[in-house]
Amino acid sequence: MTEHSLWRLSHALRGAIDHGQIAAVAALVDDDVEWAIYGPIDMFPFLGARRGKAAALEALKQIADNVRIRRYEREQVVLGDEQGSVLTRFSLTTRDHNQPISVRAATFARFKDGRLISLRMLLDTFDLVEQALGQPIHLPTAV
Repeated sequence: MTEHSLWRLSHALRGAIDHGQIAAVAALVDDDVEWAIYGPIDMFPFLGARRGKAAALEALKQIADNVRIRRYEREQVVLGDEQGSVLTRFSLTTRDHNQPISVRAATFARFKDGRLISLRMLLDTFDLVEQALGQPIHLPTAV
């Protein structure tokens, strides 16, 4: 049995973020990839939607310039022939201030012939923003 495309991508992403090995991800990404990481783009401009390999790899480079992965746990995984989904808890550290950040992400990936054609990642943004601000966000009580 061969390794699932999601695992190859996962390992390559970790190498890219922690060690700048962007070329390993480039080899797994389709030229016309749809790439979107949904989160607060005003605070984290490397989030958001991108189209095409060059744009996706530039976003990945910006992520790598800002954080490193200390640890990650896969909480749930669903694999299909040419697709995979994973719910992950990441422990990150900012590169500029060495600030720890914990964030949950749901990732949905589709592949064609082993190459990534679509990536959608949803971040637990409320918790992420509180951590980035360094203080809780107090919302008005709902009536």
